[in-house]
Amino acid sequence: MRLRVLDHGHRLPARAFFRLTGLVSRVPMSDVPKTLLYRPEFFGAVFLDLSAQAMRGPSFWTAGEREYMAQRTAERLRCPYCAVTHAELVKIAGDPSPLRPELVAALAFLEDMTPPQGVPHEAMLEALKVDLVWQVVNRLANAFGFALLPGQLESGTRSLHRFGYRFPRFLTGPGSGSAAELRRAVLEAPARTTTGLRRAAAAGDAWGSYAATVRTASYRLTDEDINRLRQDHTEDEIFEVTVAAAVGAALDHHDHGLKVLGR
Repeated sequence: MRLRVLDHGHRLPARAFFRLTGLVSRVPMSDVPKTLLYRPEFFGAVFLDLSAQAMRGPSFWTAGEREYMAQRTAERLRCPYCAVTHAELVKIAGDPSPLRPELVAALAFLEDMTPPQGVPHEAMLEALKVDLVWQVVNRLANAFGFALLPGQLESGTRSLHRFGYRFPRFLTGPGSGSAAELRRAVLEAPARTTTGLRRAAAAGDAWGSYAATVRTASYRLTDEDINRLRQDHTEDEIFEVTVAAAVGAALDHHDHGLKVLGR
């Protein structure tokens, strides 16, 4: 993890939760929960609710099909952390192979916005929501340098599947997951950085080429990139701008998909 605050800056409830789960599983908490449970009022509360709806809520798509969509998104965005994680979750939730024609059409749509044929409209909206979630997480995983420690793949994926991507509310506080709420929380609500800076980051126009790289090529970011930013910015500022850039790219893709679907 490239930001120390995402390892050690959590509030007491989250720190206690990490210690307890570590004692039970004998595996340290992985990087995704640590990121989403850091200052959840800024990002994580809304995002976790959105993730639970997308990945395990009622849907035309099976859990395994949604994990397969997530794996394909990770491969497109060149995020090895998420690709390996979702390959494991496909095994746990149910490998959808051979792929039914509706899933093939949905995957083509998510990749290049090919107008889908023979797929219910509501199913395509659900597929877009799955893609929205992982368009964000893949960019954050690459930018923040997520890494799997021994035992985390098996323990983390089984916990995610078992609890349906949900975390206790005492850790997150209230959060109503939707694309509109995600936009409001990350780009419009008060935070450590200005709304103007976060909106610029969402458009890829902040801190030189940094926000644009998060949006278009997050896999290229390195420890040196983050260390350079630390010379002029706090880790909280880096966290917020990175999240804003990732969310902006994901929302743009999502909004384009809605237009193709006639929404």
